[in-house]
Amino acid sequence: MSIPPCPKCNSEYAYQDQNNLVCPECAHEWNPSEVATDEDILTAKDANGTLLEAGDKVTVAKDLKVKGSSLVIKIGTKALIRRIVEGKDHELDCKVDGAGEMMVTAKFVKKA
Repeated sequence: MSIPPCPKCNSEYAYQDQNNLVCPECAHEWNPSEVATDEDILTAKDANGTLLEAGDKVTVAKDLKVKGSSLVIKIGTKALIRRIVEGKDHELDCKVDGAGEMMVTAKFVKKA
């Protein structure tokens, strides 16, 4: 029996603990026999209020300074959403053109 990836973070390292599956990366526990509800699926809204999903292409809505660097991501820079994570500040795990992989706040992007 193959174990499915974690529904929260898509980690492939989930393991079985009695009747539940456990993700060692995000500590999420779930019962594989239960169907996922809409509440379990993470969502984020862009600057215009449009729902974003993993795999969407977005553009940066304002100039963003990168913490710990002198790099500035200019308005209109394109990015690809890899996954949506639960967080206070940065919800989108993106691949940003010219800057690489980084976390971005959803309210600073627009769906392309």
